[in-house]
Amino acid sequence: MATVEAPSLEILVREPDGFVIWKGPPFVNDQPSVKLNKVQCSSGKFSEDGLKLMVVKSDSQISIYDCKSWREIRSFHVPNVLAASISPCGSYLQTFQKFTSPQDKNVVLWRIETGDSVHHLSQKNMTKSTWPSIRFSFDEAVACRLATNEVQFFDPGDFSKGIVHRLRVPGVAAVELSKTPGAYVAAFVPESKGMPASVQIFATGKDLQSPIARRSFFRCSTVQLNWNSGSTGLLVLVQSDVDKTNQSYYGESKLNYLTTDGTHEGLVPLRKEGPVHDVQWSYSGNEFAVVYGFMPALATVFDKKCNPLLELGSGPYNTIRWNPKGKFLCLAGFGNLPGDMAFWDYVEKRQLGTTKAECSVTSEWSPDGQYFMTATTAPRLQVDNGIKIFRHNGSLYFKKLFDKLYQVDWKPESPDKFGEIKELVESVEYLKIEGTKKQGQGSKSSQMISKPAPANPPGQKPAAYRPPHAKAAAAVQAQLFGGSPSGELSKNALKNKKKREKQREKKAAEAGGGASDA
Repeated sequence: MATVEAPSLEILVREPDGFVIWKGPPFVNDQPSVKLNKVQCSSGKFSEDGLKLMVVKSDSQISIYDCKSWREIRSFHVPNVLAASISPCGSYLQTFQKFTSPQDKNVVLWRIETGDSVHHLSQKNMTKSTWPSIRFSFDEAVACRLATNEVQFFDPGDFSKGIVHRLRVPGVAAVELSKTPGAYVAAFVPESKGMPASVQIFATGKDLQSPIARRSFFRCSTVQLNWNSGSTGLLVLVQSDVDKTNQSYYGESKLNYLTTDGTHEGLVPLRKEGPVHDVQWSYSGNEFAVVYGFMPALATVFDKKCNPLLELGSGPYNTIRWNPKGKFLCLAGFGNLPGDMAFWDYVEKRQLGTTKAECSVTSEWSPDGQYFMTATTAPRLQVDNGIKIFRHNGSLYFKKLFDKLYQVDWKPESPDKFGEIKELVESVEYLKIEGTKKQGQGSKSSQMISKPAPANPPGQKPAAYRPPHAKAAAAVQAQLFGGSPSGELSKNALKNKKKREKQREKKAAEAGGGASDA
């Protein structure tokens, strides 16, 4: 049976004048090669299967690129477009134009293959819970839309049928389709007139109108709904703007867990009080990791029955990222934290290394699970923009600075297309050896660059901060007593120090001799 060659990794890098596509890592000569030259645009977004790329080139032109040939395959002219979204498999493009009147259908769904519009609807404003207007499951087998007091379902193969069935949910404010398969939909109903907020799980079929799972809670302002792969479990992060215990200025949060078979419905047992900073399912959907509690935060991995499997310790962390192969974890502290990162081998239950990536705005594992990329991007941060790529053990592989960087994304690929990490590392080392043989003896500097950095480089311990007045005082003290501002002794001070040590030794010897005579 012939083995299928794994696809190459590719990265989208967008600067003020447009985006380019990099090939790798691994990089040839430690520098990325350009697979697609710079294309002017204001934003770009891959479909979730990585086969197509949506590029907004202006306020009226949207182009679709094929990610295998990197050729433009379709262009749409949509005047005054405010937002655009591509479906998970790249079959549909959704555009949002400025709302003028209810008769004006300002949301349009386009079929990318033909370039035709297949559905129109009217929507006043755009929020995180209402955009994209039409939601698709990962395999595009189910399509739905949030409307007033109901969820509307469509036939993804034929939108000319209109709404094929409706799910009545009074007061519904947000919905989330399960990933694969799209057999379930979670609906959030906020608090109203003394009634608690609730999250309900419904089957997406026509016949089932009653929820198969439900969880109610008070003190709830917003929720985050997070399905696992396999559509068997739903994590619900409930957040309140006000903490009635007055322990946190930022409100309080609770993590709830519901299953579609009804075996679990309740809170995830967290060992420390405080906010839930981040939660993420593993690629398999059998485990999830949580970072929680007041700083220093704790991090724990749970199974599908909410039993703790592994404690990742505590520290200044607020971010957790699962490796797509499910073997490695990166625990990090970004945002207003100093950027500490700890890399763990989940299978062997041990820490691989620690490092730092200060001021990181985005972070994500590569599809093959071998590299972890962080980026400092505008407009969040206007200075020190750049990209860092780390190996799975935390050692730095690549770094590049930019005057201004807006976006960095891996091109999505299914992790199943890649081999295990051990095999990938061996193949990368083989490529390095072959490249070295072809190039012969390179320059000393290039050899130093290609040398892999250790997981914890033995750098000098940074000196403690000393304010200017303390430095001036040290200089004055040096002049008076013979020292130096840097902490090193001058020749005279060293001579006096040795003299004092000899006198102390002499006195000690005399004292010892007197005691023995007595």
